[in-house]
Amino acid sequence: MLVIYRKELRSYFTNMTGIIFAAFLLLVNGIYTVAYNLNGGYPQYEYTLNIIEFVFLILIPILTMRSLADERSRKTDQLLYSLPVKMSGIIIGKYLAMVTVFTLPVILMALVPLILSIFGTVNFATAYSSIFAFWLMGSALIAIGMFCSSLTESVIISAVLSLGALIFCFLAGGIASMIPSSAAASFACFSALAVIVALICYMMTENPTISGVLFAVIELVLLVVYLINASLFEGAFPALVSSLDVFDRVSEFREGIFDLTGVLYYLSVIFLFVFFTEKNMEKRRWS
Repeated sequence: MLVIYRKELRSYFTNMTGIIFAAFLLLVNGIYTVAYNLNGGYPQYEYTLNIIEFVFLILIPILTMRSLADERSRKTDQLLYSLPVKMSGIIIGKYLAMVTVFTLPVILMALVPLILSIFGTVNFATAYSSIFAFWLMGSALIAIGMFCSSLTESVIISAVLSLGALIFCFLAGGIASMIPSSAAASFACFSALAVIVALICYMMTENPTISGVLFAVIELVLLVVYLINASLFEGAFPALVSSLDVFDRVSEFREGIFDLTGVLYYLSVIFLFVFFTEKNMEKRRWS
C-alpha cells in the first residue's frame, strides 16, 4: 500500500495536477477571505468556508478523474493487478494519496484564523471545527469521485460522472423539497431507484442475471411493504434524498458544535465508496 501511495503522490506533483489543485483552492480561499473577512470586517472564517464549498464541484473531478480510469485506458491496470498487493491496498493507497494532495492546502488554510485574529476577535473553536468539517467533506467527495473513475476507462466520462454525482449531492436538499411526499410518489421513486441500482450492479458485475434478480427482489420487497402498510412510504423518499446532501452536514460545525453524527456520516461515505471501488476493481481483476 505504501508503494502505491508514494507512487501516486509523486505523480500528482510531477504531472502538475496536485499543484493546480492546491493553487486553485488556495486562490479561491484567498479571494473570499480578503473580500469577506478582511475588507468586509467579518472574523467568522467558517462562513468563508461555507461560501467556497462550490469549488469542490470543479476540483474533485479534476483530482479524481485519472485515478483509475487513466490506468484502464493506458492498460497499466494489468500491471497493478500483477503486484503482490491486495486490491484493497491499491485502492486505499490511491485514495490516501488524493487525500494528502487535498490536505496540504487545507493545512495552509488553517493559518487563516490566526491571521484574522490580528485584526479582531476570532472564535478559534468554531473556525477550526469548520476547517475539520471542510476537510472531512472533501475527503468524502474524493471517495465518491474515485468510485466514478472506477466505472469507466474514459477520463472525460469519469469527470462527467463525478461532476454529476457532486452536483446531485450539492442540490440534494433542494431536490428533496420538490419531491411529493405521498406514499404513492415515494413508492414510484423507490421503484425507479431499484432500476438504477440494478444498472449499477450490471456495470460492476456485467452479469444480467444477478442484476435482474437484484431488481426483482428489491421491487418485490417494496411492493409487499407498500401493500401491508403504505403509510411507511409517506415522505420516505424525500427524506432519503435529503440524507444524500453531503454539503449540508457541516452546518452544525459552523455553529461551534462538534457533530459526532456528522463525523460518522462522512466516515461512512468514505468507507462505502472506497469499498465499492475496491469491489468494482476486484471484479475487473478476474474478468
